[in-house]
Amino acid sequence: MRLGVVGAGTMGAGIAQLGCAAGFETVLHDPFAAALENGAADARQGLERWAEKGRAAAGAAGLLETAAELDGLAGCDLVIEAVPERAELKRELFEALGAVAPGAVLATNTSSIPVTALAGAARDPERVVGMHFFNPPPLMRLVEVIAADQTGPEAVALAHEVAAAMGKVAIDAADGPGFLVNRCGRPFYAEALRCLQERIAGHAEIDRVYRLGGGFRMGPFELMDLVGVDTGYAVARSFTELSFGEPRWKPSPIQARMVAAGRLGRKAGRGYYDYDGDPHRPADPEPPAPDPAALGALGDAPAPAGADAELVRRGTAFAALAADAGLADCATEPLGGRAATGFALLPGAGLVELCGERDPAAEALAARAGLHTAWVGDAPGLVLGRVVAQLVNEAAFAIGEGVGSAADVDRGVELGLNHPRGPVAWSELLGVERVAATLDGLWRHYREERYRPAPLLTRALATGRGLAELG
Repeated sequence: MRLGVVGAGTMGAGIAQLGCAAGFETVLHDPFAAALENGAADARQGLERWAEKGRAAAGAAGLLETAAELDGLAGCDLVIEAVPERAELKRELFEALGAVAPGAVLATNTSSIPVTALAGAARDPERVVGMHFFNPPPLMRLVEVIAADQTGPEAVALAHEVAAAMGKVAIDAADGPGFLVNRCGRPFYAEALRCLQERIAGHAEIDRVYRLGGGFRMGPFELMDLVGVDTGYAVARSFTELSFGEPRWKPSPIQARMVAAGRLGRKAGRGYYDYDGDPHRPADPEPPAPDPAALGALGDAPAPAGADAELVRRGTAFAALAADAGLADCATEPLGGRAATGFALLPGAGLVELCGERDPAAEALAARAGLHTAWVGDAPGLVLGRVVAQLVNEAAFAIGEGVGSAADVDRGVELGLNHPRGPVAWSELLGVERVAATLDGLWRHYREERYRPAPLLTRALATGRGLAELG
């Protein structure tokens, strides 16, 4: 196998490193000499580190060649492009590669441009396929394989073969906005931005709810700052354009304002957070120690699959204490005056969201159960509940439309986005009934099409079958 990689930036250098580690003769090309030199050095250094750890052969770095001209890719069996995310640039490259490497399969690492639109520029569109690596490629375990309308089975098979040789989990995704993984992850950002826009909570508190309540490594605003606020805005606009205005994928005016103000995230020194050399937020504390008396009468009922048994136990204790205290459960509908104070708590969550009258007694109940608290505004599902409901709903749309299987949705979101569990697993943890009820509460509250349930979710509710079974 002779592998060509075009583009020696972070993605291209990482893919070249993976190719050499897999034992392929690998040619790295970039028209800019400095970029080519730096990218090749990064790939070789990575291979040397892997060789020291036994993850690559001692001579793997010797498999890497560099080519200052595109002609250096002649004779390659597979060429993976990792050039900037501009459709015309990629189309021009594929047209040129048709003359340089006429027998090669051409793979695009695009994360947002339809592969079908790129394949049309190639001499042999049947030999074009999407191979979407996640950043950074040497560390992320996932590759999405995307067949264009023109792609033949041999190109798909080669993409899977190469991904497996690189030690990656490969999943198939249909060609469309965001493919499978980034599409199913859209509500992670979009619903958080809606909560911020509606002043349900500030950005730091929303991030905290995601981390301590949902088990996410980073909150959405921290992650948008890391990736680049302008990048996220461009992706959101791309989703809207490619879908002809799907309401679930609309950009937020907050994103537009942030970009206009130059608050682009870490690379600009300021985004949703300030990055002036100090940590942008304090470290999350440990949860309070629970009161044994609050947990003592619960027994040892098994936790739902995929949930932390101790946190489920604490949540059950809080729910009992809250019911005795007259707090309203806002898991599927807003507080709306039903009681002075409301709460929402997902199974296995380490944080209780509270809304309504800011009563210290409610915080004391959570402390007795050993849970963190966050005060947020009143809305169905509060913050985390509505976000998770939308994650499940988007996955149900994608599965129902044949974009990917239920198993690949969860594998993709967990491995590609580092979520603690996939949307299908969330649906099993919460139950389809609760997800559907939350969406119904959101629809009645807002009367917006973005909260309409996916047909597959409606079918799951009607038949009593899960998304995994139906997808």
